[in-house]
Amino acid sequence: MTPPIEPRALPLVAPDLNAGSGFPTLLRKELMRFWKVSFQTIAAPVITALLYLVVFAQVLQDKVHVYGTVAYTSFLIPGLMMMSMLQNAFANPSSSLIQSRITGNLVFILLPPLSYRDLFLAYVLAAIVRGIAVGLCVWIVALFFTPLHPAHPLWVLAFAFLACGIMGSLGLVAGLYSEKFDQLAAFQNFLIMPATFLSGVFYSIHTLPAFWQGVSHWNPLFYTIDGFRYGFFSVSDVSPWRSLAVVGVVFLALAAHALRLLASGYKLRN
Repeated sequence: MTPPIEPRALPLVAPDLNAGSGFPTLLRKELMRFWKVSFQTIAAPVITALLYLVVFAQVLQDKVHVYGTVAYTSFLIPGLMMMSMLQNAFANPSSSLIQSRITGNLVFILLPPLSYRDLFLAYVLAAIVRGIAVGLCVWIVALFFTPLHPAHPLWVLAFAFLACGIMGSLGLVAGLYSEKFDQLAAFQNFLIMPATFLSGVFYSIHTLPAFWQGVSHWNPLFYTIDGFRYGFFSVSDVSPWRSLAVVGVVFLALAAHALRLLASGYKLRN
């Protein structure tokens, strides 16, 4: 008598790439969703970052030097890159889910044999691609203003991927919680926007009073920007290893929460 076959244990996060899997199709759908309107999803954020760069660089270039020797324009570029990546990585899954729910085509995502792991990875990977595409375009445009090359490319890539992963997971959570655009706008206006602007995009936290420096250390997005800047200048407000640890833990926590919501079918199947 042959022993029963044990079901194969699946890893926590692993896409199903077998024949007939819907994961590649959903990923392609999420990628094409923003690529088809790239003038709005990529060019517009780049223009916004460029306006910030022009205004702040013209006003403060000769008045502010950060880390002793870094010109303000050079200091500003990584911050604008990361701010653009964070906002766009959040927008991709959150807007996709809320639009699917409101237009009624969410059922076409739920009917195929897609596991919650497939859903999570498709949405978050597309968010990472969009965020990094926007950040790369901001950097290319900024090269016309000042030459800026990363001193540690691996640090730059690590923080870019993790930061976009954080916001992609948070965007997925926000899209699941929100039932209409007003609720999603509350996430953007009262959480994402303040957290990004108060994370050191335009300044070093060492220029702040002691109280606000302490507050900044409780903002996870500060560590994404500070670690990202370290990849360019080899200098940062806190240790890059500390930033990497904080960013990694925040990403794992948000990913676990998003996976739990998807596995339960929260506001999807009930």
